[in-house]
Amino acid sequence: MLRKQYINEAKLMKGQEVEVAGWVHKFVDMGKLKFIILRDRTGQIQITAKKGIVPEELLTRIKANREYVVRVKGKVTESKMAPEGVEVIPSDYEILNSVDDKLPVDPTDEVPAELETRLEYRYLDLRRKKVNAIFEMKSILINTFRSTLFGMGFTEIHPPSIIAAASEGGTDVFEMKYFENKAYLVQSPQLYKQMAVIGGLDKVFITTPVFRAEKHNTTTHLNEVLQMDIEMGFADHHDAMDVLEVVFLAMLRTAASRKDLLSACDSSVSVPQKVKRLTYTEVVEMLQKAGEKIEWGHDFTREHERKIFELLKEEALFIYEYPTAIRAFYSMPSEKDEKICNAFDLMYRGLEISSGAQRIHKIDILEKQLKSRGLNPADFEFYAKAFRFGAPPHAGWSIGLERLAMKVCGQENIREAALFPRDRTRLTP
Repeated sequence: MLRKQYINEAKLMKGQEVEVAGWVHKFVDMGKLKFIILRDRTGQIQITAKKGIVPEELLTRIKANREYVVRVKGKVTESKMAPEGVEVIPSDYEILNSVDDKLPVDPTDEVPAELETRLEYRYLDLRRKKVNAIFEMKSILINTFRSTLFGMGFTEIHPPSIIAAASEGGTDVFEMKYFENKAYLVQSPQLYKQMAVIGGLDKVFITTPVFRAEKHNTTTHLNEVLQMDIEMGFADHHDAMDVLEVVFLAMLRTAASRKDLLSACDSSVSVPQKVKRLTYTEVVEMLQKAGEKIEWGHDFTREHERKIFELLKEEALFIYEYPTAIRAFYSMPSEKDEKICNAFDLMYRGLEISSGAQRIHKIDILEKQLKSRGLNPADFEFYAKAFRFGAPPHAGWSIGLERLAMKVCGQENIREAALFPRDRTRLTP
């Protein structure tokens, strides 16, 4: 290995020899005294080379510019003058790579850059502490999602991303040629996770990219996102909300425990004891009383979502029992009133981050709902025929990882939480 310690480990090894490597964050050359602030993903440490302390040959060899990649071997000593309270007195120094051009993005944050420039040079942008922290947090969130569901007896599955029919019945799909056939990039793993439950796996979860060909240009949408899904058998929408609440609060608790990452993002996280639940009708009536223009049967706009947050002061909120007509065709209509279905959303900090529902498990209801949306049941036969062989009642939900990470990290644009975002105009890098 070209290094033996990360910087955060080296800082604890006072009086010992270490070998660290990373990027030159800052370089000061005063002739007889040279300073390097060396940075890796764990932090920064000062390298101090002084004439009479290090060999002349080594002092001459220590040259650098910002973002040079270097390796340093030396002894860790205490220093009141060093930014971290310790410094490394080098005994060996090697330039592993240099910088050949002007930096379009400044990893030190001394010179700000526009988002589009940062995305174009994302590999430089990632060296910024704040951006690095966002993706560390994103990794923590999805790991907590997985570990919590494993602990609840769920099985991880991996559905296909290439499908024969639009998985949610819409037109906003990416069409592709699949040998002699027409195919689509998956909008959602919905149909396949249902079939897994019908097949007897009972409780499943998925982490998968999905693709939507919507021609939007907003701060909350992308054309490729990572979904965290579950589906569970012998369950209704209340059961699904119960599981979502457990998983969501577990993710918030883990996020709240990483105060270092939250601080780097200028964010904070509080964890509620419970997530408040209101029906769609109750929320519409509340908005109407507040003077908002919304009629029963219409979906909430982003402005409505922000207003709900403003009125209730609840960071997390379930809204359930939506009008059937505005939800996906596979949402189970209520036995009490078929105009209402057993669907729900989870709102977090004024934004929908999760949607779910009890699914239709009876073929006659499914075919009726497909036809009511102008869809041909024959196009969904590969899916519909599963319901002719003893499909149990089941329910599930999906969380958008980028949206959740954006809100947890206190960001205003979902592109901040996508490593290499795909939107209407961006296909590279």
